Amino acid sequence: MSALAETKRPTGSSRQRWLVLAVVSGSLLLCGIDLTVLHVAVPSMSRDLQPSPAQLLWIVDVYSLALAALLVTCGTLGDRIGRRRMVLSGFLTFGLASAACAFSSSTAQLIAARAALGVAAAMIMASTVAIIRVVFTDDRERALAIGVWTSAHSVGATIGPLVGGLVAERWGWGAVFLVNVPVIVVILAVGARVIPESKNPVPRRWDLTSVVLSVTGLAGVVYALKQAGEHAGVNTAILATAVGGAVLLYVFVRRQRRLAEPLLDFSLFGERRFTTATLCVIGCFGSYVALLFFLTQWLQQVGGYSPLLAGLSLMPLAGANAVGAITAPWAARRWGNRRTLTGALSLFAVAYAAIAVVGDTAHYGMLLLPLLAAGYGAGIVMTLGADSIMSAAQPERSGEAAAIQETSFELGAGLGVAVLGTVLAVVYRTSLPSVPGLGPEERAAAGESFAAAQDLLTHLPSPTADTVLDAARQAYDRGFTAVAVIAAAGLAVTALMAAVLLRPRKAGND
Repeated sequence: MSALAETKRPTGSSRQRWLVLAVVSGSLLLCGIDLTVLHVAVPSMSRDLQPSPAQLLWIVDVYSLALAALLVTCGTLGDRIGRRRMVLSGFLTFGLASAACAFSSSTAQLIAARAALGVAAAMIMASTVAIIRVVFTDDRERALAIGVWTSAHSVGATIGPLVGGLVAERWGWGAVFLVNVPVIVVILAVGARVIPESKNPVPRRWDLTSVVLSVTGLAGVVYALKQAGEHAGVNTAILATAVGGAVLLYVFVRRQRRLAEPLLDFSLFGERRFTTATLCVIGCFGSYVALLFFLTQWLQQVGGYSPLLAGLSLMPLAGANAVGAITAPWAARRWGNRRTLTGALSLFAVAYAAIAVVGDTAHYGMLLLPLLAAGYGAGIVMTLGADSIMSAAQPERSGEAAAIQETSFELGAGLGVAVLGTVLAVVYRTSLPSVPGLGPEERAAAGESFAAAQDLLTHLPSPTADTVLDAARQAYDRGFTAVAVIAAAGLAVTALMAAVLLRPRKAGND
């Protein structure tokens, strides 16, 4: 995927270079927004489409899982067919998929459209960094451009819930996707004029077998995980799917180790610091995106917040995350990368634990300090973790390291929501108490999800409806608390791992 080995070619005027940066950064901003924009719209979307708990998790994170699964593949393909062609095709697909999401009338349609949106985002993200390296030949300009490009996705993911709240409250949940279309039309029109074509003169082999193994293996494991959460247990079909997916992923890894030109070079993980930094990024970003998602649901479904108010309530978390990202280099210079990374992970873990202990939707002030701490710690980890991944790899392998870095963020987002969402679904279903006057079928329906319990209220007498709503809120509150506790424990383990394993190559250079 590296553009460094390409023949030098004219990069156009200074104005054209910065227009290229504006186009690719704008598209990355949209990709980040779409990672989280649906979070605050989930309650209204659930009332319309009535997805099961597993289907709801698919709607939310099939986007990031498709993106993660195809990121390296699209990068390799873009090297062969041309990055301009790849990224423009991605813009077009993104716009069409956004419209399909907006007008989906069933859960299956929305899941398919969200998957297509993830494919489009992979096409965009895989080629944009290589385009920047071709267009910006000056080292200082290129460093600034990559910094802007990197921050665009994080900013988009952070403001997604606010954008979703503003739009969903006024025009409905479908409009959170429809706003992408006019922006993409402008980006596509400008990009077609200013983005130069570039290819790798010696592209790597595109291995279709590896693509199929990785995508189907990951889908099998995640599907089994979601089904286990929906059924609050494991049956033969779920176990067989999980084992089948794991076997496919094992075969994928073995194949990559044998190929002369692998789709994903696992030899990089032979470096202890590289592996540790990658796991830190996956764990941190997964926990951060999960916090954005489940916090918005908790505030709306337990606290009765409107979509807009729920989005606004996340702004302290978003602001602290930006401050953490900005101050991370200063903190690393003062205390060292490893100590700062360990401390930030620990801070994030403590913040999650505090949310579990003192979190109360009726007293938002008690949430404010933990949210600020969580955002600040996560911002530092995302910045320094990504830097540790790149610095642990040899310079000549920076392109491959960058691909793994991008994949780790998206994989973390998908797996974070999938794993913790399964925990919440199981706890909600098992802790929902019996309500007098509720028949077996109605009890089973209420146990499907909080949205399903809300749907029952219109068919029940007032006292029973109030009791059902209160029971559902208590069950969801217990599920959110369990999610926070498990995430805190996972982050604490990650912090310990960073402290022990993320040692520098040379003693004294901490």
